Amino acid sequence: MIDQTTTARCKEIPGRISKSPWFVARPAGRIILPGGVMRAPYGLEIIESCLACPHREERLFCNLPRLALKKLSEITSVASYPKGATLFVEGQNPRGVFIICTGRVKLSTSSADGKTLILRVADRGEVLGLAGAVSGKPYQATAEVLEPSQVNFIPRDRFLQFLGQYGEAALRVAQQLSENYHVALSEMRNIGLSHSAGEKLARFLLDLVAEQSKERSEIRIKLTLTHEEIAQMIGASRETVTRLFSDFKKKQLLQVKGSTLIIPSKAALETILEA
Repeated sequence: MIDQTTTARCKEIPGRISKSPWFVARPAGRIILPGGVMRAPYGLEIIESCLACPHREERLFCNLPRLALKKLSEITSVASYPKGATLFVEGQNPRGVFIICTGRVKLSTSSADGKTLILRVADRGEVLGLAGAVSGKPYQATAEVLEPSQVNFIPRDRFLQFLGQYGEAALRVAQQLSENYHVALSEMRNIGLSHSAGEKLARFLLDLVAEQSKERSEIRIKLTLTHEEIAQMIGASRETVTRLFSDFKKKQLLQVKGSTLIIPSKAALETILEA
């Protein structure tokens, strides 16, 4: 739960610059550098309209009929955020929904004694705060930006009116809520039914590379999460995760070069789940 001071901090208007640690945003206008070079805040390539988005056909909620997409653009505020910015906090009354255009956002929950569990990491195309916006109940997680991102905002009242007008959009919302539900069940199963911390870490790594081609023997991905954040995702301590990474390296199950994670063989990593 959050106190009144925290709630007040979270009522900042998206798109304004705020010194509050709970909400940091700034307008998504471009900056003209010497020589006429155009650059968006935080080095982002800003998508100014849903109609012009080059990725919308790939995204569940954004892949809407043109008329609905035009209306969506009209009610959406464009905003860019730096790493570490907070979109909303657990227990806060829902102000609206946030659409991730670029970047990633982690969703976490905390206990009264300060323990944190990362529920999942949301990627571009996802709509955050859906359950709260639809039900009117407080947000059930805290959303924190993991890297410079464009995350657009739609006020709750306008979003609900939009869903009432466009049945296709309402169907997409139902699909994403269903997908979120299945992801949550999968995470609960992985954490609750895994026999060891090693198995939990192996499942986590396999989920990270699940979309990679099965034809590739070696898989490389950029790992931006810290050991502390991975520990919060699999329900273990940071020390345990660090030790497991060392063990996996010795067994040649993975390599780490800077921020690049290399998995020589998915099949070898999967043997941990069969042990």
